[in-house]
Amino acid sequence: MTAPTTLPSDLQNNAGPAVAFGRVRFRHRSGRPCARQLLVRTGDGVSLAVCDTGPRMAEHTVVFLHGLCLNQASWDRQIGYVLGRYGRSVRVISYDHRGHGGSAAAPISTYRIEQLADDLARVLTVLDVTGPVTLVGHSMGGMTALAYLGRPAAERPVEVAGLVLIATAAGKLAERGFARLLATPAPAALVGLVEHTPAYALHALAGPVCATLSRWRGQGRSATVAATLVAALTTTPVTTAVGFLPGLRAYNHYATLGSIRARTVVISGGADALTPPSHAADLTAGICGATHVHVGYAGHMLPQQAPHVINDAIRQTIALVGSAETASPDRLGRAG
Repeated sequence: MTAPTTLPSDLQNNAGPAVAFGRVRFRHRSGRPCARQLLVRTGDGVSLAVCDTGPRMAEHTVVFLHGLCLNQASWDRQIGYVLGRYGRSVRVISYDHRGHGGSAAAPISTYRIEQLADDLARVLTVLDVTGPVTLVGHSMGGMTALAYLGRPAAERPVEVAGLVLIATAAGKLAERGFARLLATPAPAALVGLVEHTPAYALHALAGPVCATLSRWRGQGRSATVAATLVAALTTTPVTTAVGFLPGLRAYNHYATLGSIRARTVVISGGADALTPPSHAADLTAGICGATHVHVGYAGHMLPQQAPHVINDAIRQTIALVGSAETASPDRLGRAG
């Protein structure tokens, strides 16, 4: 995982240029040679840590959107795959959402999915992204992609050609799985608590969870997932983790699904207690032509638990000019 980065004082939510280069260091396992590391300033002045790799005029651009309490390092395996397979034919962009990773914190009132969609539009505009684009979103990142697609056409700087939705939902989060806790008064109470309680006290509440995950090291996928979750819980600011909860309760983009024309793959995990497979079924039914890939053994952390499935889905949605680079439907269908 990428440790939180302290931004230079002149780039912390003050007026300034829309983009600054070379001010953030990323430590991606995938290497990302020749990546441009920069800060993009949002419309309300929040600096987002962005990594931009590949030619600006590439045939296709893939944008990775991470989940709550994670950061762009959670896409290491997928980014490495795309760069290794397509080389300079594809441009890869990843960034940390506001309040995550190397990006600056923001007022807790702005921790909403619609604001993240606005941030995405800003990144695409500032980086002058043109041509076919695939959005790859995990959990809250998938919700961000749907919220972007739900904006009026005039507020979408780039149309989306491909869409990969991983362990995510169009809404009804408070009705299914563990996320039903969002329907209780707890989220609002936590927001009030975090505004009056030192962060270390609330981090202590996550101690038992971290201890449990630390014991669940195991081998292979289990070790990777456990390490990712422990790092996320211990490095994400509590204001970020708590601040998004009320907005998630109200989030609903079911009305957007019927208007999506992107080539779409929806991926669910059979052991996902946060976004149960019923959410994926709704997405697939609502988006014209969408493919549903169910991975029976996986939970919520699909990018780490089933990286090959995510890679195949990305390959299926990329439509390079003159290329036959698509995944085999049979291979995708047998993922679970």
